Amino acid sequence: MSDATTPRGSTEPAALSREDVIYVAQLARLELSEAEVELFTAQLRTVLDHAADVASLDLAHLEPSSHPIAFENVLRADEPVPSLDREEVLAAAPSVEDHRFRVPHIGSEAP
Repeated sequence: MSDATTPRGSTEPAALSREDVIYVAQLARLELSEAEVELFTAQLRTVLDHAADVASLDLAHLEPSSHPIAFENVLRADEPVPSLDREEVLAAAPSVEDHRFRVPHIGSEAP
């Protein structure tokens, strides 16, 4: 693959070449047509250029974060509340057995 730095020794990434795309495709055991090599070369250059733009940003004044929006507990307190009446719910069920919902057996489970 291309050298990671330019000939001047700067830390800017070298431009992605067709050969780089072909090499990576071979590593992934992909057969690419000439049109695909050209398309993927252009697309990957765009992605790498964007990554280089992001890497060049001066972010020293920002604190590291794991998420862009501050989280706070959005769940309600876990407190007991009245639930549905068991007899009323079971009365609406299609099948009941021993005061529980009766459901069909699944797979090879014995009855």
